Amino acid sequence: MSLTSLPNLLTLSRILAIPLVVATFYVDGDAARWFGCALFSAAGITDWLDGHFARRWEQQSELGRFLDPIADKVLVAATLFMLSVTGRLTGHAVLPALVILCREILVSGLREYLAGLSVGMPVSRLAKWKTGIQMVAIGVLIVGSAGWHVLPIVAIGETLLWIAALLTLVTGYDYLRAGLSHIAAPRPATGGKTQRLA
Repeated sequence: MSLTSLPNLLTLSRILAIPLVVATFYVDGDAARWFGCALFSAAGITDWLDGHFARRWEQQSELGRFLDPIADKVLVAATLFMLSVTGRLTGHAVLPALVILCREILVSGLREYLAGLSVGMPVSRLAKWKTGIQMVAIGVLIVGSAGWHVLPIVAIGETLLWIAALLTLVTGYDYLRAGLSHIAAPRPATGGKTQRLA
């Protein structure tokens, strides 16, 4: 499948948006926060669009399967990191961000291992809900104090992040349990030595 197919272009646009979102954290003013939120939200929407168009137009490709999860995880990880180092996530609110990042690393490693066994690990419906709540929470936290002062914007964002972290633990456990059943399954002897590369 061509790199210039629409699903792949949408995935690439999400990757290109990452440094732009990060750059907005270094610009003072409310406008930069809203612009960063708009960029992050647009990137999050492409996550749904690229999969939708790939399935609808039968343009699924190995390149897309490789780039899509990487783009999602780097976008979320980079933004959570910037929220932490710039002080927009403080105190206990850092903990759900840490839970989310640890889960992403765990699931990524599990997927990579299972791929070597030719075992797929489809995304569950609950995991999709987790992702949606997580993206809304991060977008709200990017705006932070620049939001409508009638509402406790930061508190809303942090509450949503805690909910996403709770769902992260549930879905992470489900994935780990499903993965361990394949890891613990007996393997046929290969008859040769296995070389492990560092």
